Amino acid sequence: MFYKEIITESERSIQKEMREFVKNEVSHELVRKMDRDEIEYPKEVIRKAGEKNLLGLRFDEKWGGRGLSWKDEVIAEEEIGLLGTSIGCAMVMPSIVGEALDKFGTEEQKEKYLKPMLKGKLISAEALTEPRGGSDFFGATTYAILDGDHFVVNGQKRFIVGGTEADFFLVYCKTNQDPNANKYERISALIIERSAGVFTEYKYGLMGTRGGGTARLVFKDVKVPKQNLIGPLHGGALVFHQMMIPERLTSAAVCLGMARAALDVAVRYSDRRFAFGKPIRKYQAVSFMVSDAITKLDAARGIVYMAANAVDNNAPNSRRLVSEAKKFATDVAWDVANKAMQIMGGIGYTDVYPIERFIRDIRLTQIWTGTNEIMSLLIQHEYYNEVLNSKKDDRDVEKDAQHYMDDAEKCFNDEDMWKNM
Repeated sequence: MFYKEIITESERSIQKEMREFVKNEVSHELVRKMDRDEIEYPKEVIRKAGEKNLLGLRFDEKWGGRGLSWKDEVIAEEEIGLLGTSIGCAMVMPSIVGEALDKFGTEEQKEKYLKPMLKGKLISAEALTEPRGGSDFFGATTYAILDGDHFVVNGQKRFIVGGTEADFFLVYCKTNQDPNANKYERISALIIERSAGVFTEYKYGLMGTRGGGTARLVFKDVKVPKQNLIGPLHGGALVFHQMMIPERLTSAAVCLGMARAALDVAVRYSDRRFAFGKPIRKYQAVSFMVSDAITKLDAARGIVYMAANAVDNNAPNSRRLVSEAKKFATDVAWDVANKAMQIMGGIGYTDVYPIERFIRDIRLTQIWTGTNEIMSLLIQHEYYNEVLNSKKDDRDVEKDAQHYMDDAEKCFNDEDMWKNM
């Protein structure tokens, strides 16, 4: 695949290391048991990954990371994607929760939570979604009342991946109870340990992403020390906006791996499966699906790498590119996995091959961490801002039109129309 030509020797090294971990340290039986809901969470995989220093690669070595780049991380996470979304999400959660601790946490918080999490000794989960809605983040109803040296938290979250096993949760709570408060000044981020008043339940009969510990999370008068506040009081919006980077980039990267794996299975099948005297790959209907799938997959990888580079370099358009990467990569993965099933025909619809599991897993990625419709909303908003709020410094192509000076025809509103008559 082309990505060998656009990654460095050191990036190839981390790719190889993660590829070997995925191949040798995660048993096929574990993956099958998780999909049958016989295992609720792959805790042993996280422990092994922590021991091999494969969690939160971009964080400082002081806290147990490797000080690598976002590009290194997405390259490694594509390899994780071969295992599906359950193990994939478990392995990238330290990167997600770690972002809040790394960017907003105190030294004490990093020592207590970030370091053991990156070693695989503590399991974390992010608690954002609530029963009343997912994308309406600032409408969160879980609330925390500051009472002296601690908060008292009540409310519930749902669809919390890793919730059944998490030792601590990054929870967004309403801390500003003023009904007239600006929506960006209502929420705070808290670290809440599993303790009295914290209840989790492996609740959902999920279509896919099984065995990932997805839980309903309930807080009943939970006392949380004030020093567990992440970032400023009522400053959860700052944390949330930063967290969208790891949530969406990791989703995009893991999807590359799932799509690649599904297409690989289908291509190998099409070379062995004969119909009417020749391999089905020899039929244009099949070969053109392969051509379309690999073209889209390569394009998706390109945009994910570009978004990672943008974040590494603090590019002003990185927020848009991350949203594009999440939307495009997850949509492409869905398309590629469905093409893989179509190539394989009826046998692809059975559990004789893993295509049906990849389709079930991938479908969720178009919904979580902000639906792809929300991504579209963000992308257009950011791009309009970029174009309309910046000085045009390239060629003014409007002047290439034959009658570009005909201002009477350039009416943008009623006032322009009457002015030019």
